[in-house]
Amino acid sequence: MVENSISILEDNSVYIAESETEDTLYIHQDMGIKHRKNRDQENFTLTREERRRRRRATQKYRTAHATRERIRVEAFNYAFADLRKLLPTLPPDKKLSKIEILRLAICYISYLQHVLDMA
Repeated sequence: MVENSISILEDNSVYIAESETEDTLYIHQDMGIKHRKNRDQENFTLTREERRRRRRATQKYRTAHATRERIRVEAFNYAFADLRKLLPTLPPDKKLSKIEILRLAICYISYLQHVLDMA
């Protein structure tokens, strides 16, 4: 049985190392397969098995990407919630959209700057 080790690299490519065959397969998100190397081989065309592995790696990449995106959006929403807590509004529990939070923050910072300038 061949065990795959899959890593996502900084350039958004996927690196797959197969432990038994010591083959290395690089897959890039937009470009497809960049190259495949074996100890004795340079580049060669894709077999049906390699295409299947590529689809699996692509699905794993999509899953990993979706997870990273979910975490990013969650952090973004927490930051907006923290900013919202610092802004005075009436009523204080009024739900604001993200653009409203940003505009209110700009106005509030301008107001605070004006208060400092007057002192």
